[in-house]
Amino acid sequence: TEIRASLKNLIDTLVRLGIWLVGLFIAAVVVIPSLTPASLLAGLGIGAVAIGFAFQDIFENFLAGVLIMVREKMRIGDVIECEGITGKVEAITLRETYVRKLSNEVTIVPNSILFKNPVEIFTDDPGRRHEVVCGVAYDVDLDEAAKVIEDAVKSCDRIDLDRGVDVFAKEFNSSSVDYLIRWWSGSKPRDGHESRDQVVRAVKRALDDAGIEIPFPYVTHTFKEPVPLGAKEE
Repeated sequence: TEIRASLKNLIDTLVRLGIWLVGLFIAAVVVIPSLTPASLLAGLGIGAVAIGFAFQDIFENFLAGVLIMVREKMRIGDVIECEGITGKVEAITLRETYVRKLSNEVTIVPNSILFKNPVEIFTDDPGRRHEVVCGVAYDVDLDEAAKVIEDAVKSCDRIDLDRGVDVFAKEFNSSSVDYLIRWWSGSKPRDGHESRDQVVRAVKRALDDAGIEIPFPYVTHTFKEPVPLGAKEE
């Protein structure tokens, strides 16, 4: 099976790190002939405690980077959201992850943030469900309106008809009966925008053609005393 890009980066980084450590050890033995592996390990054990406290955040991000690269979820190219940051994963290093936001800026995110906080992966599955709310007037036949809306949504070519279209009467609003319209499309952000654009346009056009009103809010004024409508006589 093909190795994920993040695992390739991890293996490459660990191999290069191992080569550097072996090279440094050989150089230390050449410079200090009395140095033995046992004495070196003892010195590293004492120094590791001090270094660990001094570089706690760096080691935390390093370990988080290793775990992120090993796990199957969140691959390079996925669109994610974490702590208010939404974008496409461009690279995962041992310390940080590069996320290109939908507006094209790159955000460098420490790996510990991605590891310790919930991460929403939008592109984990090729399909994603989208929804929009549409209201109709109270004097409209609800069954007819639902049929018109469903047919309009099914006429759009940006939706996945194999996964079905849902049209539910949702609630009684102040000036309308609201329908919840749900459909499936691609999981990329642009797929959602394009399919939503098609659905809204198609539903509006179909309701207009059927003579079904999409009402705007009505305001009713009630007065305790009669209000004269004519001009006041002198």
